[in-house]
Amino acid sequence: MRSQDVVSTPAPAPASAPVALEQAEAALVEHYPRLVRIAYLVLPPTLGRNRRVLTAHALAQRSLPRGRTAPAVARDADSAIPGSRRGQGDADPGYTYVRGRVLRQALDAGFPLKRFARPKRAQLPPLLPHVWGLRVFPRSGGADELALDQQLSALSGPARAAYVLRGLEGLSDSEVRHELTAAEVADPHAALAEAGEVPPQYELLESPEFDPCSLQARPTDLMRRRQHAKAALVAAAALAVCGALLGLPGDGWGPNGAAAPPYARNPAAESALDPATLTRVSPTAWQSSSRTDFSVWPTRGSLTDDTALLRRALAVWARPGSTVQVSATPGTPPGPPMGSPQLLYAGDVDQARVVLLHDGLRVVRYAEPKGGTGGVALDFARTDGADATSSAALVAGRTSGNVRYLTAPWVRRASVRDLLDPAGDARPLTRDADGLTGPLPSPAQARDCRAWDVLELRDGPADRLLTDLGELTPARLTSGPPSAPRDVTGRAERASWARTACLLPGVRAHGVRSVNSWQYARQALPESNGIAAWLCTRAETWRGTGSRVMAQFQAPAAQAGTPAAIAARAEDSPACGVRDPKVLAGVVWKSQSGRWYVLAAGSEQFTSLATSGGVDGSANGHLLAVRTQKGAQAELNGRLEDGSRVGALH
Repeated sequence: MRSQDVVSTPAPAPASAPVALEQAEAALVEHYPRLVRIAYLVLPPTLGRNRRVLTAHALAQRSLPRGRTAPAVARDADSAIPGSRRGQGDADPGYTYVRGRVLRQALDAGFPLKRFARPKRAQLPPLLPHVWGLRVFPRSGGADELALDQQLSALSGPARAAYVLRGLEGLSDSEVRHELTAAEVADPHAALAEAGEVPPQYELLESPEFDPCSLQARPTDLMRRRQHAKAALVAAAALAVCGALLGLPGDGWGPNGAAAPPYARNPAAESALDPATLTRVSPTAWQSSSRTDFSVWPTRGSLTDDTALLRRALAVWARPGSTVQVSATPGTPPGPPMGSPQLLYAGDVDQARVVLLHDGLRVVRYAEPKGGTGGVALDFARTDGADATSSAALVAGRTSGNVRYLTAPWVRRASVRDLLDPAGDARPLTRDADGLTGPLPSPAQARDCRAWDVLELRDGPADRLLTDLGELTPARLTSGPPSAPRDVTGRAERASWARTACLLPGVRAHGVRSVNSWQYARQALPESNGIAAWLCTRAETWRGTGSRVMAQFQAPAAQAGTPAAIAARAEDSPACGVRDPKVLAGVVWKSQSGRWYVLAAGSEQFTSLATSGGVDGSANGHLLAVRTQKGAQAELNGRLEDGSRVGALH
């Protein structure tokens, strides 16, 4: 069980304690994106963005202790948790240790190599992870991010580390000096003074410009690769001729069987790139079809007869050039079309010409600017197994923090609803004759969580909520048990989602198809402090694997949109799903009188709960509350009706 308090108060620094391997590993898994961001910001810009990205990931992955435990970590009470979590979690020695290791390695990487001196591992290019044939780098930000990047590049490594610790982690100057001293910086005071020369634009450190976990890809030097490929082709041809001569006389299959030579032209592949062979569906086909998905979307848009535009879209799909911005959701193959695709839409969306195509497995969006030839984008999203709800809308365009959707022909009404305002009414959303909506704010592009606008569609007796998570296909939001999720329509369900919405960035750009939030328990808090709700939020993906699960603890809050505390996380776990509809999680909670408790709740399948390993207690049923001290660590498990023992979600 991971300690998670929901009330922050100043407290004296806890004593130093050895850090177990499991504790450091849990901190690395939970805060991996943040640790990689710290490494990326501290690494010297002279490495180049591609090597900085790979090195940042390598440093984070090499930050675990080599033995079962690490040396004791002296820490301040608040310096062990990221700034965004201040007030939600106690000091975590595992995170302190891993962050210190990442920081020290990133500083070592900035030292120049010395002749006849053995280099440190961080000074060498990483062996893993490694990418062949591509350069990867974070998404570009705005002018403010570029200016900040230039200012940080002018600082020394220790000064960059001080700026990042002060801005991204929210540490005080004394805490920053403590961290720099632990990283063997010679003069922490000078590093802080140098960092103070850069204006405090700390909110920009959270920008996608500095996020090495959300990447773009470009090919490497194509001319050099082409030269190497020609040389390899000549060598392979010579080897093939020699092999054929050595193999004569004889019979049997060759390595490619009855396939034509690789240079032979394929009529089916060429036909797929011909605009005249595109599949076009009539406007009324969906009304009589036995299927209700993308395959019965009619062909719409004002540019469906623009043969030149369609030819460019198909050609770029098959052979995207080096200047094309290509993106694909996880698990989506970005290859050429499998036969003649279906034309969904071709028209003007804001300042771009957009073509939407579907080949049965994927939806592909091609976009080119109305003026000029630069800035072409090609986006892929997996959509196999879509139904009427998951095929109700597609993202047609994004501009200036807004998103516009193309809705399905069976959608009768579209509106906008702010998830953070459960008592508010839905706002009307205009649509043109083709089903293209007007712009609405995209939460996937917002830098904060002051609002979370979702698309509300009426295609039957109930309204359905869809949210933008940065991909072509919006994700459906539901509530209820895994066996029977339902649309978010009731006031209680909206109130629950109001405290869950700001946790959705954790599943952004992950190929998510739907997100279900299930209230599996309600618990009366000790000392009559009200009623808390326990929820399990599960994000399912289009590819079927890679699901993400979060257990939430929603204590009573004065404001409706106050984010819940995350009690546990898991990835690729069956928990809270149809295959395993149960969950157990716990937190360390502080009452209004200042007393600390271990609280735990399981789904109805649990008959008893128990804690051990520092906090001993047990209770019959699926709820537990045990008095403890601040900073306590405990193991949580429960028994099911058949007597089997199950641990907490992790």
